Amino acid sequence: MTDDVLPNGHAGSAAPVQYEIRGDLKLIADMIAPGSRVLDVGCGDGALLIHLAKNLDVNGRGIELSQAGVNATVAQGLSVVQGDADTDLADYPTQAFDYVVLSQTLQATRNPKQVVSDLVRIGAKAIVSFPNFGYWQVRWQLLLGGRMPRTGILGEDWFETQNIHLCTILDFIDLCQELGIVIERGISVNQQGRASGISNSGWAANFFGEQAVFLLSRKNN
Repeated sequence: MTDDVLPNGHAGSAAPVQYEIRGDLKLIADMIAPGSRVLDVGCGDGALLIHLAKNLDVNGRGIELSQAGVNATVAQGLSVVQGDADTDLADYPTQAFDYVVLSQTLQATRNPKQVVSDLVRIGAKAIVSFPNFGYWQVRWQLLLGGRMPRTGILGEDWFETQNIHLCTILDFIDLCQELGIVIERGISVNQQGRASGISNSGWAANFFGEQAVFLLSRKNN
């Protein structure tokens, strides 16, 4: 009889478990070393934490704003607390985790600059993914239609979305430079899900990438 790998990552089979997750979450998981301490900020239904526990034996924790999300993740045996990235990250000690993840949440925060600064303080490394507002389809819809664009990633009407601080890949690179943050790796993802590395300038990725994933650290790490 083969033991199952539990959501907390403590037991089990040596073979990786197949668990379907979002494309950007797969890229994030590939950036995380096995056995790491991981904090997932805005963890949603816990899909990334489950994947990491089953396949990389991580010691995972989560923060989620919605009570429904907290209930769903706790029911799966995950260690998740209800919290707000804008107000609660300040309570976490420095270098408490190996990785802090913020996936598709930055644009919904009230103070993204402070949030990114807290991410690289709390973790030795931070991983951030977000929709790219510089994507060519976004520009095209604004130019021709004159209305707020909708894409596969930006799928809600402007009056329903929680996104309040949309940015481009170039904007995010500028923010990291201002904060003294090292971009160790950058990946852009097009509408077909094809991933490409982001160059130092970022111009091509800013035009063709529908979303982006960045691996970050402090300069003194």
